[in-house]
Amino acid sequence: MKLYIVATPIGNLKDITIRALEILKSVDFILCEDTRRTIKLLNHFEIKKPLISYHQHSKINKINKIIDILEEGKDLALVSDAGTPGISDPGNKLIEVVLEKMGDRVEIIPVPGPSALISLSSVAGINMDRFVFFGFPPTKKGRAKFFQKAFQSELPVILYESKYRIIKTISEIEKISPTAKLIVGNDLTKKFEKIYRGSINDVKLEIEKDTPRGEFVLIVY
Repeated sequence: MKLYIVATPIGNLKDITIRALEILKSVDFILCEDTRRTIKLLNHFEIKKPLISYHQHSKINKINKIIDILEEGKDLALVSDAGTPGISDPGNKLIEVVLEKMGDRVEIIPVPGPSALISLSSVAGINMDRFVFFGFPPTKKGRAKFFQKAFQSELPVILYESKYRIIKTISEIEKISPTAKLIVGNDLTKKFEKIYRGSINDVKLEIEKDTPRGEFVLIVY
């Protein structure tokens, strides 16, 4: 029995790997955050497999059901809505419980591929030998503490943010680290992909002039 952790495109469907397609075609079930999004990917590549919903709000009984399927000797693939599972999604929680309950009886196999934070890092144009990744800031409570902790580091800080809070987040970064510089990727790998570079104020003004789409990746340095 195997549980494959499969990276899928963050936008451009051509970014899927040959191995990922082979795995998705071979497994018995595919676990996904949103069945509506994953079915579009599968339909594009003419893959027909039963889907099981698994996301951040899934209860422990859903994980137990997944474990039962693995116990039956079935092979499963876990995908996120986009990118590499386990990064800013509940993938590693599932793996933790599966390992706790099944141990060496299950193989957990990474199938690497697209990742938004790695994509932007690869074109940053600054030293990215070391960095810290903080994922999505809290949407409400705990934001001030989150940013204070994030910017205690002298290393580049990578964050994710939605189009709805991007200006708010940049403004909060400016309060804590007004002289910092930004590299911001929006809608990476898609038709309207755009990368912003410069001072916090300059980047904020540029984003305010545009129509933000999808999600953002920020490198603060």
